[in-house]
Amino acid sequence: MQASVEWRDIEGFVAPWTFTFSQESRRCWENGYVRGCAGEEGWTIRNLRSVALLLTVCVCLLLGGCEERLTDGLVPTELSGWRADGEDGVYNRETLYDYINGAAEVYLAYGFRRVAARRFVKQGQPAITVDVFDMGSSEDAYGIFSFEREGGDVGIGRDSEYAAGFLRFWKGPFFVSILADRETAASRQTVMGLSKAIADKIKPDGARPKILAFLPPKDLIRTSIRFFHQKSGLDYHYFVADKNILGLNRETDAFLAQYGMDGFKAQLLLVHYPGASAAGAAFDSFLNAYMPEARESGVARTEDGKWVAAKAQGSFVAAVFDAPSMENANSLIEAIVAKLEVEDK
Repeated sequence: MQASVEWRDIEGFVAPWTFTFSQESRRCWENGYVRGCAGEEGWTIRNLRSVALLLTVCVCLLLGGCEERLTDGLVPTELSGWRADGEDGVYNRETLYDYINGAAEVYLAYGFRRVAARRFVKQGQPAITVDVFDMGSSEDAYGIFSFEREGGDVGIGRDSEYAAGFLRFWKGPFFVSILADRETAASRQTVMGLSKAIADKIKPDGARPKILAFLPPKDLIRTSIRFFHQKSGLDYHYFVADKNILGLNRETDAFLAQYGMDGFKAQLLLVHYPGASAAGAAFDSFLNAYMPEARESGVARTEDGKWVAAKAQGSFVAAVFDAPSMENANSLIEAIVAKLEVEDK
């Protein structure tokens, strides 16, 4: 689709150029770089602010569109005396390592698109950094939040937590982290204020992953729920095997959660595959590699004296690890299979 715009109210020399822009490039301009009004046949650009702006147009066209600045309209520039300091940093999938080299792989294992970082300063107070991550979907925004969740909710966004000057929350497709260099009474208040201001701007709220509906509620430790797609996500929280014996990939949805059982913490894993055949192949692979002696019973005792159980149901595979008894392992598997059977009907 082609579109046209006549640009107005821009200081500088008068020199008309006419270009044909794609709809993607139109969105680029409408997201804050230049203001205009639509016409019907081509784009006329006049009164350009500077030659540099024209060069920006050309680069934008060559690259197929400019990146929207995530902080625009979401993050305040000033609050309680803290003011934005310098230019925002913007990083995408190719440049994320430049910003968070040690943790980039975690974000890239989800649908991460880009992150914008804004630093706030105030005389005599610690600096505050706001990171706004576009995770591509509300499910993956929840997933990256859940990845390191530890504390209780503080009532911001869809889920949130705060500790020692560090606040994390998710809402819609965004995961937001706000960090004060050190915690003071004033910085804590401002971190809270920034988070609320940003959360109020994000519409709509977004939904948690549908797979979470299958979590049996009894004995569930809710802050332990982790949602992920790939083997790296499982390995980080619970190591099963060197090889990818469960066939986890970008197309699979999975959660891992802890259950309190007789003083122990059992791990419940549920994986959703694109179809029943993929789930069946993954289940066979898991049994052959992890518990070959239990192909018939689906339950086995491990070398440390704990119990593991597994079962395939439709396009799902469920597994329980570290159960204190065979009864505990079977009861948790039966509880989740009961929920999955209702889904199949």
